[in-house]
Amino acid sequence: MPADATTAVETLYGSDWGRIVATLIGIFGDFDLAEESAQEAFAAAVDQWPASGVPDFPRAWIIQTARHKAIDRLRRQALGEEKLAVYKTSGMVRLVEEPELPSGEIPDERLRLMFTCCHPALALEAQVALTLRTLCGLETDEIARAFLVPVATMAQRLVRAKRKIRDARIPYVVPQTSDMPERLDAVLAVIYLVFNEGYVATREGPLVRTDLCAEAIRLGRLVRALMAPDPPAEATALLALMLLQDARREARMDESGDLVLLEEQDRSLWDRVQIADALPLVEEAFRGGPGPFAVQAAIAALHCQAARPEDTDWPQILSLYGLLERLQPSPIVSLNRAVAVAFVQGPRAALAIVDALAAAGELEEYHLLHAARADLLRRAGALREAAQSYQRALALVTNGSERRFLERRLKEVQPPAA
Repeated sequence: MPADATTAVETLYGSDWGRIVATLIGIFGDFDLAEESAQEAFAAAVDQWPASGVPDFPRAWIIQTARHKAIDRLRRQALGEEKLAVYKTSGMVRLVEEPELPSGEIPDERLRLMFTCCHPALALEAQVALTLRTLCGLETDEIARAFLVPVATMAQRLVRAKRKIRDARIPYVVPQTSDMPERLDAVLAVIYLVFNEGYVATREGPLVRTDLCAEAIRLGRLVRALMAPDPPAEATALLALMLLQDARREARMDESGDLVLLEEQDRSLWDRVQIADALPLVEEAFRGGPGPFAVQAAIAALHCQAARPEDTDWPQILSLYGLLERLQPSPIVSLNRAVAVAFVQGPRAALAIVDALAAAGELEEYHLLHAARADLLRRAGALREAAQSYQRALALVTNGSERRFLERRLKEVQPPAA
């Protein structure tokens, strides 16, 4: 395929997948049909655009092609003709070049679609997972990692969520601003998980996906502006948290694209302007009562305010993790608290926490548990046990940059070959 056609397909898939699928859901009311027909349309573009050229309106071409393929699918299915007749009679199958969803009161299209998908009739986890898959284009394995569940489990959750929407006839309509508060938690969770996938990518390739980080920050700003003049504290806190973490982006990888730990980063590369913009937001969020995002933003702020690693206020960070553990108890929070414990009380005290988490089994498939345990064992001088934990982490890690870092650490704790 010529490079221009290849680039056009890849760019359109990355930027407009969610909008295209959402438009098709609006036409047919069927998540699976929308996703499958969109995939077929992109496959057709791969085949046809090299010869015919990239169309003037590529997104419209994909939607129109997907619409025809969806109709063909309905015709082939049992009772397809009957269903198609109902769709045509009801006007659901529209014949315009590029159907548009009504805008409601939410000004940004992707954000509007997120609020649409986060329907309170679904469980919060289902809302978040379905939105990540349908509108944000994350694959099932990426979503599974975010929820710390097996891929097969997440696939089943997505199937059940789509089935509930279909069977309960949950309408795919844009909510008004008055309906937004009950959907806000799910939307914020989606934005945060999109940012996390950009901050540490699941798959091979660069550790950081700047496109996802930038999109999450953009959506975070929009949510906060949408709720003005008195935005919810957690919306403000999420924006602050993302800005602070993103401010360290340039220092998180070396020239080879390999991971650089926080304590080893060149802090002159941190974006001090972005940090300065974020710090007042942290204070504003705390005035509204510290929620989980506000506490995480405060922790990130303490890291960003330390000019040198040894200046980090670890006792305060440990205290904040204790608060976060009470607000939002989870094994991930406990694991992060253990890291703070190590800096305040030493690696042996932290190992007791990590070993308890390992014994509970919830994080057995989470490579960072084993990586953290390996690092604590290394610092405690238990090199043989550290090597075993590094090997376990390597068996689970999926990103190449993280893998290379763990391989280097493993070599450091292994005895030299005879």
